[in-house]
Amino acid sequence: MSPKGVDDAAATGAAGAATTPEVPVAAPVPVDPFRPEVHLDLDDRTARVDLWDRVRRGFAMPDLDNDLVRDRERWYATRPDYVARMTERGGRYLFYIVEELDKRGMPTELALLPFIESAFNPQAMSVARASGMWQFIPSTGRNFELKQNVFRDDRRDVLASTRAALDYLQKLHGMFGDWQLALAAYNWGEGSVQRAVARNQKAGLPTNYESLRMPAETQLYLPKLQAVKNIVARPRDFGLVLPDLYNHPYFLSVPIERDMDVAVAVKLAGISLDEFQTLNPQMNRPVILAAGTPQVLLPYDSANRFVRELPLHRGALATWTAWTAPKTMKPADAAKSVGMTEAQLRDVNHIPARMLITAGSTLVVPRGTALLADVSSRVADNATLLLSPDSPPLRKVSLRAGRKDTVASVAKRYKVNATQVAEWNRTSPDASFATGQTIVVYVAHAARRAPTTRNALGPRSPPRVASHATQTRTARPANGHAARHVHVARN
Repeated sequence: MSPKGVDDAAATGAAGAATTPEVPVAAPVPVDPFRPEVHLDLDDRTARVDLWDRVRRGFAMPDLDNDLVRDRERWYATRPDYVARMTERGGRYLFYIVEELDKRGMPTELALLPFIESAFNPQAMSVARASGMWQFIPSTGRNFELKQNVFRDDRRDVLASTRAALDYLQKLHGMFGDWQLALAAYNWGEGSVQRAVARNQKAGLPTNYESLRMPAETQLYLPKLQAVKNIVARPRDFGLVLPDLYNHPYFLSVPIERDMDVAVAVKLAGISLDEFQTLNPQMNRPVILAAGTPQVLLPYDSANRFVRELPLHRGALATWTAWTAPKTMKPADAAKSVGMTEAQLRDVNHIPARMLITAGSTLVVPRGTALLADVSSRVADNATLLLSPDSPPLRKVSLRAGRKDTVASVAKRYKVNATQVAEWNRTSPDASFATGQTIVVYVAHAARRAPTTRNALGPRSPPRVASHATQTRTARPANGHAARHVHVARN
């Protein structure tokens, strides 16, 4: 699920951007992100210890042994191709997670949790908008300092999301004093688990994981993890083979000191865009802003190439930059202001049709001669893109339902969508209205008003003035039918 703007624009850079050569950049020093104090020899190949064995030695959680675990074991065992893809993908990140768990004294079963959450896909997005290999929803991500803006979503950042997930799990373990309950809370929510524990306490029942009444998803959560734990512990028992993983970093951290196109970083590292995105999936746009993303992760060998090639690079490091809309604008007008086509502006900034760009929004645009400076940390960390419908303003109209009025008939009369009418009136699209019930619709200000009628099909009656100086009118929809006893809200 690679970001569209990155995929489409990273390969070529911004069309028509400045090509003024920049001052050569000094070679950065690659860093092991979990051991920054250790001097790295990028040719070192002595750490050939089996990483899976290290994971097994760190298991410290009590085992579950029930029918749900057996069911999940069979599920994985009958899908060897899926297990192979999942474990090979996870091999990129597992050493880093195990190092972090060891530092914190946490059980290594937790290193297997992304297998359950996302199949170790750092670009995974759920229907509930949970994102990244640890599956943070937006609000929880913000609670744990994972920035989500125009340029990046740290819920997908390998280092930041792992730090946040382990912080959260430690917090939950502190609350419940039990890793199984902590994991249930990670899946279901801490408040839900607290209430389930309280119910059992009040009823004099046990409060361990298997004794709580939980949703089916949470009931299956620990059995899934236990099944993966059993497969890692004894892969041959399930007819599965785990890929070789060695006890050294798969990736290194390379400092980014100037804004740089993703395409340039990919070229300097000598890797594919897909490989770059597996390690840096937080990028939302085709440019890396040094003020907001001070490092990128690169495969162990590619980091060496990157630091050799960067000082030799000639030409612009970045052909994209940030631009803030001075007022609410149509995309065509914004594109004209920054010297690009409307199609290109929409594509790189993910702007759908029939939307306006709200004043203060930050867009990615060609760097050009007037925008040569690197983007500030204020913009890099706080950029937002707010869009509003490109449609006439609406006014609220209240009307009284007749004997046969339905959501569909009102929608047809006012030429709006039945789903909208249902949402405005908190009902379903196939519902009928009770006679005399107040119905709310929103119509364009341009819609003409007509005198009040007794009902939609009856004879016209003269206008009347309601008490408290509130005038009751009817709004005549575009199809010419008069509406029943409507009240026009004056906005």
